[in-house]
Amino acid sequence: MLMLRGYVHSEVLADYRVRPEAAADRVPRTILDGGPVVDTRGGQATSMDVPDGRIVLTFDDGPDPRWTPKVLDVLKKHDAHAVFFITGTMASRYPDLVERMVDEGHEIGLHTFNHPDLSYQSKKRIDWELTQNQLALAGAAGIRTSLFRPPYSSSASALDNNSWPVTQYVGSRGYLTVLTGVDSEDWRRPGAAEIIRNSTPDKGKGAIVLMHDSGGDRSQTVRALDTYLPQLQRQGYAFENLTEALNAPSAHTEVTGLELWKGRAWTALVKAADDLTGVLVVGLAVIGFLVFARFGLMLLLSALHTRRTRRRDFVWGPDAPVTEPVSVLVPAYNEAKCIENTVRSLVKSDHPVEILVIDDGSSDGTARIVEDLSLPGVRVVRQLNAGKPAALNRGIANARHDLIVMMDGDTVFEPSTVRELVQPFADPKVGAVAGNAKVGNKDTLIGAWQHIEYVMGFNLDRRMYDVLRCMPTIPGAVGAFRRTALNRVGGMSDDTLAEDTDITMAMHRDGWKVVYAEKARAWTEAPESVQQLWSQRYRWCYGTMQAIWKHRRALIERGPSGRFGRVGLPLVSLFMVVAPLLAPLIDLFLVYGLLFGPTGKTIAAWFGVLAVQAACAAYAFVLDRERLTPLVSLPLQQLLYRQLMYIVLLQSWITALTGGRLRWQKLRRKGQVAAPPGEVAVDGGGAR
Repeated sequence: MLMLRGYVHSEVLADYRVRPEAAADRVPRTILDGGPVVDTRGGQATSMDVPDGRIVLTFDDGPDPRWTPKVLDVLKKHDAHAVFFITGTMASRYPDLVERMVDEGHEIGLHTFNHPDLSYQSKKRIDWELTQNQLALAGAAGIRTSLFRPPYSSSASALDNNSWPVTQYVGSRGYLTVLTGVDSEDWRRPGAAEIIRNSTPDKGKGAIVLMHDSGGDRSQTVRALDTYLPQLQRQGYAFENLTEALNAPSAHTEVTGLELWKGRAWTALVKAADDLTGVLVVGLAVIGFLVFARFGLMLLLSALHTRRTRRRDFVWGPDAPVTEPVSVLVPAYNEAKCIENTVRSLVKSDHPVEILVIDDGSSDGTARIVEDLSLPGVRVVRQLNAGKPAALNRGIANARHDLIVMMDGDTVFEPSTVRELVQPFADPKVGAVAGNAKVGNKDTLIGAWQHIEYVMGFNLDRRMYDVLRCMPTIPGAVGAFRRTALNRVGGMSDDTLAEDTDITMAMHRDGWKVVYAEKARAWTEAPESVQQLWSQRYRWCYGTMQAIWKHRRALIERGPSGRFGRVGLPLVSLFMVVAPLLAPLIDLFLVYGLLFGPTGKTIAAWFGVLAVQAACAAYAFVLDRERLTPLVSLPLQQLLYRQLMYIVLLQSWITALTGGRLRWQKLRRKGQVAAPPGEVAVDGGGAR
């Protein structure tokens, strides 16, 4: 549809070359000295002039939605007829104006489809220009015409060795070539009075007068016409169609059957393409606003968050520091490759913890591996496979302490992670805390891309949402909760596939504060294959949509729930669902601009957006004290990785709209994140 729109707007296949004058020794002298109507049909070459007392007004390059109606109004006012030489591009876009021309008795001629200089074109291209022009005319008014005027033409005396072969060929296709006798030069915009002088033929002589109803500001043409018509009518002139003036059969032939339906289908497609493009342009404006609004909010609010939490005298609440013991829940399903690293990292915690590994019906010996470690403070709870929410609820029921940390079985904590994660509970209003999830296996290209996404897209976002008090998600890899808050919202729910987003939204609606603890770092194993990444993000996207839908009533509720519904839900919907869905428009128009122009502006705009993204990413990396090296792959991430995320989101939308049910999808882990950076993983006391 964009290609079609570009074609009818002369952005595709347009040719703006114009030949300079050439010799005319191969043009018959009778044509050069003859009238403006040239007939080369049947292999003959004759010319005709308009009889005295008659003027054939001709208008080129239309129809134009602004000026053509004004011209038609003036013609109707003075009971005058004219010939409109329409281009296919304009007729395809404004078929109603062509229909009005015919209904009001005017004659239509062809002016090609894309307005190229035909002396540069092959016979095949000339046929294409004429055929497409006729197709647009058939769709607009149900007729075809035998009149033709070449673009960039003037009088018969201006024909030369380049344009004459075109005139001959067009005649062989059954067309009468209509050139100009008198040029109003209205395209120069010399003023209405000058246009009238230029358009007035010698006293009593007939003439074909050239004017324009498109191609720029035609206000002077309209004003001149309103004076010109009655003035010459008083002198005895009649303003007629060409065939009326020549006393010849009408140039119009009715189109029926397949040709008519092809024409109507064409104009309908063009209208659809224009309408769709209009929608896409609005969508592009929306995504542009959302992208820059998100960047602006992230930069501003994350700076405020950092400034507040990194003050020397900053404390989370009156009960700081929090020293009470914590229960750490590790739901595990077939995590044999990762679980030992996870549990060993927890045992090194510098905060008192009890560790519960909830084995959710694993078939690979996950529970046995943990039991064989015989680590102090570690318990294993077994259950039949029931899913992650059920495993977490089982862990909550078995936990001994009121502060509960939840993590994934493929994640490792730093010794200080638990301590940093529970400090915000010094504020009794805090019900949940989001930690700083980081990619542990970032040495591969796809891992580096996810590393950029985690540092910039997730953690910078969390700082922003913390300040706005509408944190949408406690990451499953590293999060902490008050038992009281969990019990009040009914624990973990299996209503959605994003139980972490679901529980976080429930916390907000129940009036609890949800905050971000940037120093509580956890290192998780990100998917290393496209298929695994697809499965993970598909579940995340679809689960987020489910959670938004589940908590939609917050939009109309009062109190904390209403605040989250009218602040948090719109922001989450716009930035996490709508914006990614519309984001492909940036790349779509990038490709379109590169192919059809303006190429320079398109490239500059795309790199401008990339520069803003790079600045945000660099800022996020500095805040997280990360090396900037991975940002070298940011342009490639935007070109490749982002496309995958688009398709994942689109698939999630389709699943949601069709009412499909997506099952939980287990990712295959390799156990590559053995310990936090800077530490050596051990196995039974030996270096690994």
